[in-house]
Amino acid sequence: MLVYLLFIVPPLLLALYAQSKIHSTYNEMSRVPARMTGFEAARRMLDGAGLGHIRIETTPGVMSDHYDPGAKVVRLSPGVFHERSIAAVGIACHEAGHAFQDAKNYAPLVIRNLAVPTASFGSGIGGVMIMVGVLLQSTALAWLGVIAFSAFVFFQLVNLPVEFDASRRARNHLLSLGIVDAREDRLVGKVLGAAALTYVAATLQAVMQLLYFITMLMGQNSEERA
Repeated sequence: MLVYLLFIVPPLLLALYAQSKIHSTYNEMSRVPARMTGFEAARRMLDGAGLGHIRIETTPGVMSDHYDPGAKVVRLSPGVFHERSIAAVGIACHEAGHAFQDAKNYAPLVIRNLAVPTASFGSGIGGVMIMVGVLLQSTALAWLGVIAFSAFVFFQLVNLPVEFDASRRARNHLLSLGIVDAREDRLVGKVLGAAALTYVAATLQAVMQLLYFITMLMGQNSEERA
């Protein structure tokens, strides 16, 4: 149990801090006015890059914003879509940054999209296979679970450069198009930096959980050989 806590608790604490940070930063920057709404900023950014065919729609929820590469649609939560705030502009243009990546066949995004099916399968079934393998004393099944879960970890690792690059593209275009000035760019950076911490925390959680599984199984193998 102590070994499990050593692997799991630190990334869990980071994840909790990251969630608190993104919520507090979003709330703070939602009160800082911007020159246009999130929709207007993202639309200007896309149109300026010749991506007028990319639609922008609302999607239910809070911080549910995302880019759908299959439908070629940027989906923004109602607050981000309608609000004229630094938080709304930063988040909307981050998602537009993903559309830029898609248009340019940005390699990490292509890899991430290809990895989605196996990552979804691995995150759901990998841990179950490991636990069942341990209970049934089936080393082969447990290691198959590790392989399956590794697909999810791979997805998380690839996702990091995708998210950081989308934020970089967003900030560059916000400045070049005059949507924000230098002071406002720093505030946008606070929003995107807080969001980036959540991606880092999620990746660290996945990596540490995988390392725990591997350590546990290797320990069992050593006991069996002894």
